[in-house]
Amino acid sequence: MKLDNIDIDATLNEVEKLLKEDKQLTPALKSMITVLVLLVKLLTNRVGLNSRNSSKPPSTDFDKKINKENPNRKKSGKKIGGQIGHAGSTLQQIENPDDVKILRINRRSLPKGDYEDGGFAIRQVFDLDISRWVTEYQAQILINKKTGKRHAAFFPDGITKAVQYGSTVKAHAVYMSQYQLLPYNRVQEFFTEQLGIPLSEGTLFNFNKDAFKRLKPFDQFAKNKLTQAIILHVDETGININGEGHWLHCATNASWTHFFPHKNRGNIATDLDGILPAFKGVLCHDHWKPYYCYTNCLHSLCNAHHLRELTRAWEQDKQEWAKQIKALLEEMNRAVHKAGGKLGDEASEHIGKSTDNYWRKPK
Repeated sequence: MKLDNIDIDATLNEVEKLLKEDKQLTPALKSMITVLVLLVKLLTNRVGLNSRNSSKPPSTDFDKKINKENPNRKKSGKKIGGQIGHAGSTLQQIENPDDVKILRINRRSLPKGDYEDGGFAIRQVFDLDISRWVTEYQAQILINKKTGKRHAAFFPDGITKAVQYGSTVKAHAVYMSQYQLLPYNRVQEFFTEQLGIPLSEGTLFNFNKDAFKRLKPFDQFAKNKLTQAIILHVDETGININGEGHWLHCATNASWTHFFPHKNRGNIATDLDGILPAFKGVLCHDHWKPYYCYTNCLHSLCNAHHLRELTRAWEQDKQEWAKQIKALLEEMNRAVHKAGGKLGDEASEHIGKSTDNYWRKPK
């Protein structure tokens, strides 16, 4: 490892060599220096940990270039941009536009002659109409002339106040706040400046709270889908809730994702969430011990974590075997992707022989 162009490993190796050769040092002094060298190694190894070679998140990387330099990603050799056969997302004309403007020729600008109708050349412009839309409901009131009793028409369900926000305003505010992760003040600015609709922080909070309550049945539906899945990926990461540290537990597969925040990182939280205790498929995760407490399922270890640990073992500890195993895992990954997600018998046999040959090599 190098720090400010100083090769720390080489320096420490030289110190250890001198310790062995120096016969004048007392055993006590040698032991003290050996402990100091060990401490320096441990500390420098910690300094060298980043998102490429450990489970540390990219946000903690001191050198932000590390995020862009992925050692596990190889150049494909493909040209930049859309590839041949890729559908893309280019705008396509639609059959029923919202507005049609007919552009007619000024016949006086044409040369003299006899002309026939040749149809129209069509071009469409896709745009947004960002505007406030206020609907006023007027409930008729009838008064009995004889008794003086008032009778009023019924307002639609949900129309309970003299002035209130509509469902579209609520939906967009929740979308911007919870999906796009915009701060409350940014959401307020958009509605005030672009639409002329004032929103307070308390109102935005109530919108989110109402959406949370309404999504409770869907939340349970998603959990049931994940519980019954064939394969499940799980992980957890630290988050901040009201200034306090919490853990965000994630269970996901190709179709469904469920997040569960809790102060506890371990089984207290995952048991309370309820997915893992009932799961009976293949559980893919890192080496965190609490996941092994669930014995009703099969366990598969995440190779993304393996690659980071192997990167560390090779780059910092100079373990040659780690470099070879890392290359083998990358070869297996490329083969699976090339085969469309599942290896055939011949390819599996080839990978199996490669693995066997590695372990049989004299170490």
